[in-house]
Amino acid sequence: QVQLVESGGGLVQAGGSLRLSCAASGTIFSINGAHWYRQAPGKQRELVAVITSDGDTNYADSVEGRFTISRDNAKNTVYLQMNTLKPEDTGVYYCNVNIRAYGLGWHWGQGTQVTVSS
Repeated sequence: QVQLVESGGGLVQAGGSLRLSCAASGTIFSINGAHWYRQAPGKQRELVAVITSDGDTNYADSVEGRFTISRDNAKNTVYLQMNTLKPEDTGVYYCNVNIRAYGLGWHWGQGTQVTVSS
């Protein structure tokens, strides 16, 4: 049974930084691609950052240059470093990770709240 546990959210002032972690546990052979999404109150979930199995990254225009997605395969963990945070970055952040266990599939984290005050 694969589980993803997110951590690192919280309350921060505008201009501050947070690092989100998404740790996979269980019998895992490899972590492949991963996504970070966020959902603001009253809005649809949006894709924020992508890392492919080859390590290529891509970002939403709204976070380009401020957020960095990375992966530590030895720790089975995906990260989202968020710098120069803005109030509009507020929302619940979810990781979505492609994991090879006894099968291959996409798994979701439980979400972590990020609140940026002005």
